[in-house]
Amino acid sequence: MKKKISILLTMLTFSCQSKEKVQDLPHFKHNKPMEIQDKLEIATFAGGCFWCTEAVFLELEGVKSVTSGYIGGTTVSPTYSDICRGDTGHAEAIQIIFDPKIISFGELLEVFFATHDPTTLNRQGNDVGTQYRSEIFYHIASQKKIAEDYIALLTKENTFGKPILTVISEASKFYEAEDYHQNYYNQNQSQGYCSYVITPKVEKVRKLFKDKLKK
Repeated sequence: MKKKISILLTMLTFSCQSKEKVQDLPHFKHNKPMEIQDKLEIATFAGGCFWCTEAVFLELEGVKSVTSGYIGGTTVSPTYSDICRGDTGHAEAIQIIFDPKIISFGELLEVFFATHDPTTLNRQGNDVGTQYRSEIFYHIASQKKIAEDYIALLTKENTFGKPILTVISEASKFYEAEDYHQNYYNQNQSQGYCSYVITPKVEKVRKLFKDKLKK
C-alpha cells in the first residue's frame, strides 16, 4: 500500500516559487550496482529550481559535492539571465559527485523522484518553462538502464496517479552556474524563499530518508 505525503508550501512572489509534494516511494530493488567501483561517479538531475535540489542532495551520506548549473541546451556558456528567458534549451540542474560504495545511483533516483513532481511538463509548481523540466542525464549506460527500470516500477505502481513525464537523456556539456547560486540554501536560510519553501522540503527528506543522511 503506497503512502503519499503532501506538503503545502507558502506561495511567494519569487523566481523559483513552487508548491510540491514529497512522495514516499516504493523501494527500488536495483539500488546497488552490480560491480562496486573504487572511483567516484557523477549523476546529473533536473527537477525544477536548483536551489531546492542542491539542498536536498547535500544532505545525503556518500554525496561528496553538488554543483548547480545548466545542461541540455544549445547556447554556449549560458548565464542565469539567459536561462530565465527560457529559450536556450537548458534546464536548471545539479551535478552530483558521489561514492557508489556508500550510496548508489538507484538510491539517488529514489530521492530525486521523492522531491519533485515528475508528472508536470516543463513545470514545477509556479515555475513554468523548459528550464524547470524533469530530466535525468545519464553518464554511463548502466545509469540509463537503472533510470528506465525505476520509472517502469513507478509507472507499474501508479505511484503518482499520472503519467511520468521525466525524460532520460545522455549527458551533454554542463555549465556551472554563477557563484551566488552555489550552496544557496545553506548560505541564505533566513531568506524568505529558503525558509518557506526549501526548509520544509529538507525537513521532509530528513524524515523519509533517515538511513541515507550524513552523520
